[in-house]
Amino acid sequence: MRIANLDHRLVLLAGDGCIDVATASQGRFSADPQAVYTDWDAFTTWAAAVDPGSAQPYDAAQLGAPTPAPGQIFAIGLNYADHAGESGFTAPAEPAVFTKFASSITGPYATVALPASTVDWEVELVAVIGRPAYRVDASRAWDHVAGLTVGQDLSERTRQLVPPAPQFSLGKSFPGFAPIGPWVVTADELADRDNLELGCSINGEQVQKGRTADLLFSVPALIERLSAVLPLAPGDIIFTGTPSGVGHARTPQRYISAGDALTSWVEGIGEIRITFIDGPRYIPSAGSEEH
Repeated sequence: MRIANLDHRLVLLAGDGCIDVATASQGRFSADPQAVYTDWDAFTTWAAAVDPGSAQPYDAAQLGAPTPAPGQIFAIGLNYADHAGESGFTAPAEPAVFTKFASSITGPYATVALPASTVDWEVELVAVIGRPAYRVDASRAWDHVAGLTVGQDLSERTRQLVPPAPQFSLGKSFPGFAPIGPWVVTADELADRDNLELGCSINGEQVQKGRTADLLFSVPALIERLSAVLPLAPGDIIFTGTPSGVGHARTPQRYISAGDALTSWVEGIGEIRITFIDGPRYIPSAGSEEH
């Protein structure tokens, strides 16, 4: 099953068309794309019986973030050994966790304004929670996942690393810095939910490529470790980490420029395409002002 946010309304995708959920369910389920995760079991039962022949054509340009307002966003750093290595770190013994604030979420075909000259790319598999999870064992963790989507953990490296203490969450939460989409795909749609190719390209040049089988902490392991500390709620999302190939680790370092088009994909799910323009500059130094 695939669900999406089409012009702020929840839709079920069938073939090349879509079915408006609120209309087709006669109001049983809300049009709000975020609300579906709190009634996930009932929704999936209903969706399995929907006639796919009722699907209508749609304009993909109207797709928004499939989870536009999660209560919690978890992001995992250094979750591929090759990325940890290129960043100058050893593989962590525990997940390196930070957050991206919800105001940074945008849809799969957005235009993002660059706040500085050191914005980097990080393609990631994103997991969406579908059932409450607290102290869940990894062996049962997939039962708590609604589905998977594609994400970019865009990162303003100067703000992220400003001394004396790094500010990961702030440096990764400028407007538009959490594009996700184009839809949420349930794991049963995937040939191997634990081994998906992912990658991204800039203006057609591939800059990252990896496989989720190489995650140091898999989706189930992350749910186990996170839920051991705090409850995960339906609609929460987890950015699971990025493979090697980021611009900050290159010699010379490379960053996103105005006019660049960043295409990111995950096997079996789809791709998102983000374009960049110049925006008001933010300089993270003592006493500076945004200008």
